[in-house]
Amino acid sequence: MTPRPVSETPSQDLEAGINQLATVGRLLEHPELARVYVYVCYYGPATRPQIKEALAIPKTTVYDHVETLEALGIVTLEGDRPVEVTAEPVQITTDGIVVTPTILHAVALQEVDEDVSYFVERHGVGKLAAAVRQAGLHYAGQITQRMVADPLDIPTGEAISIVLALRPALAVGQEYDPYFDVIFPEIAGDIEFETDFDVAAPLPNSES
Repeated sequence: MTPRPVSETPSQDLEAGINQLATVGRLLEHPELARVYVYVCYYGPATRPQIKEALAIPKTTVYDHVETLEALGIVTLEGDRPVEVTAEPVQITTDGIVVTPTILHAVALQEVDEDVSYFVERHGVGKLAAAVRQAGLHYAGQITQRMVADPLDIPTGEAISIVLALRPALAVGQEYDPYFDVIFPEIAGDIEFETDFDVAAPLPNSES
């Protein structure tokens, strides 16, 4: 019996998928790296001096992070003096687990928001992603802040704090994340806030 030819496409797809999964994992583990990526993804193209000014991080750190992101294949450098950094939004969906720029923004907020940093220190990045989903349900009018606590299995006070802390990620993600509705199917358009956010402002250097 003659063996049937095996298509290379599945293997190539698997390789690309695994590489992207590894890349996203790197961003989930390094909030400052995620900060730079999310800023460029939402507000790019941007030069490295613009990134430095917007995020208030040292020049050498910006250059190192941009170099890392380029090596990971999720930003590209174009032009010459000034070099512009561009990024495409990532989306990973595996067994119900979804990672998009909105989730990465929430991770990045650890660098500028003590409540998010405290939450991740206590509960981990996985539960932070779950909290993003619950916060979306709250801001869509589906549940109260106190109701967020039970599915996350956390104290009520922590639930209220993280729901409030995640407002910037949800507000800006709703505007700029093309995969926002993947995280919030059926309710993405219902999410709204009592306080207006300047979603065009550099991100995530400000909590407001």
